[in-house]
Amino acid sequence: MKFEDIEIEDVDFEAMLEESFKKEARGSGDLTEGTIVKINEEENQAIVDIGRKNEAFVNLDQLRDEEGNLLFKEGDTLPVVITGSRGERPMVSYDLAKKRQAMNEFIEEYDEQQEYIVEGTVTKKNKGGYVVEADGLEFFMPRTLSYLSSKTDAIGKKVKGVIVKVDKDKGSVVISRKELIERDKARVQEIVEKLLESKEPVAGIVKKITSYGMFVDVGGMDGLVHYSQISHKGPVNPSKYFQEGDEVNVVALDYDKKKRHLSLSIKEANPDPWNNIDEIIEVGDTVEAVVSNIEPYGVFVDLGEDLEAFLHVSEISWDKNVKHPKDYLEVGEEINVEVIEIDKEKRRLRVSLKNLLPKPMEEFSRKHHVGDVLTGTVSSLTDFGAFVRLEGGVEGLLHNQETSWDKSKRAKDLFNVGDEVEVKIIKIDTDAGKISLSRKALEKSPVETFAENHKVGDIVTGTVKDKKDFGVFIALDDNVDALIRTEDLHPLKFDEIEPGQEIKGVITHIDPRNDRIRVSVRRLERQEEREALKHLNEEQDSSMTLGDLIKDQLQK
Repeated sequence: MKFEDIEIEDVDFEAMLEESFKKEARGSGDLTEGTIVKINEEENQAIVDIGRKNEAFVNLDQLRDEEGNLLFKEGDTLPVVITGSRGERPMVSYDLAKKRQAMNEFIEEYDEQQEYIVEGTVTKKNKGGYVVEADGLEFFMPRTLSYLSSKTDAIGKKVKGVIVKVDKDKGSVVISRKELIERDKARVQEIVEKLLESKEPVAGIVKKITSYGMFVDVGGMDGLVHYSQISHKGPVNPSKYFQEGDEVNVVALDYDKKKRHLSLSIKEANPDPWNNIDEIIEVGDTVEAVVSNIEPYGVFVDLGEDLEAFLHVSEISWDKNVKHPKDYLEVGEEINVEVIEIDKEKRRLRVSLKNLLPKPMEEFSRKHHVGDVLTGTVSSLTDFGAFVRLEGGVEGLLHNQETSWDKSKRAKDLFNVGDEVEVKIIKIDTDAGKISLSRKALEKSPVETFAENHKVGDIVTGTVKDKKDFGVFIALDDNVDALIRTEDLHPLKFDEIEPGQEIKGVITHIDPRNDRIRVSVRRLERQEEREALKHLNEEQDSSMTLGDLIKDQLQK
């Protein structure tokens, strides 16, 4: 829009300007000189001779400096503007005279070949327009050139306008806010059309960063880069990647004329790494990464190349009891990780940190062997046993069967999480990553104690505890059980045997290592016969005389 296109010739700006002063400018409004005749402190006014029939009054507040000292004394001359009258005495203004003088000086120095931009504050309003004060000067802005709604309370509003008319004779200057706005619209439209038409990346400067994105200045126009348009990784927090003043390449996506909203994209200005991901990275690669975000379930790491990968909490350490990733890693920390998954369809990368760390099980198996006795801490309890944390963070299983020689006891009955317990290693499976532990192996088994006082062939009596298809379990003394196989029950009948029934039999097998004892009823009869015969022979041998022995030897 050009100056000559603005219809201002039919508007009487001088009349409008004078109208803006009507509350204080009654009279000619002429700028003239006066002489202070008298200063009246009590009435806070000075009497000024302006060459008329009656002398004029001026408020003393206009004649004081910032500290309250009077700038003039009786007899001094000063410029004034007639603003009205009180009775027959004219009223004059020194403040208005200063503004008139300053405006006259501005107009005298005004160069029509140059453009002047005025930035000021709206101080007055009338039906014709507004008075804008800037640097002590008062400019008139017609309502038709203000781009302000009549419903808007413009007083106090800061505005910017370009000078469109200067009347040196009348001492008036007219400014247009509309002109600058129309220019800006045209400039914006030109920028937008170029950006949308070319779709080529252009350089911009980050002006402001917010939680939802950042504003970027492109060619003097601000556009919004939404946080979802910053990186091919997906939505990111812009403050983690950029600072105000950074230069970035952007592409224009869209422009909303009504809202004057320009949408920009940084990620569209850069190649998408997923288009040739196979050339960038492969499963099994070890890559450098920077921790960008930590969540309870895992860690997001920046691999560079506008790629981000996920490090699940289970892939951070060989320790199976990682409570929170922040106990192991910090945002900004540089680490090496191994790529374990590339999902092109879901654009997802998964990495592992623990794969690059020594396996605790391998370290443990090099230092310890089956039979070693260690002290560990109960880390968790289950229905089938207790997991015990050992040296190096590895865990071993203490099964219920290995907690005590008393088969009725379980781990939950004996331990609490956090208890220290001494255990013996009974198996190490490095491939499966499993360690089997025993607590009862550190104690003498009831069968070992039983074997110290009993041997195969002894006759014992036990109480039936349980019946199985393959035999009957009986409880003996010293808290041990023995098995009578079905074929060893004769002459007893399996179906007639009841729990609690006492059964006598002969010990046929004692295995302290495997905690096993077997008893036979079938052999009991022969055993008792041998015992009776032995006893009889012993009695007979003791009743023979010396003569019987000599006779027996002679017969041989």
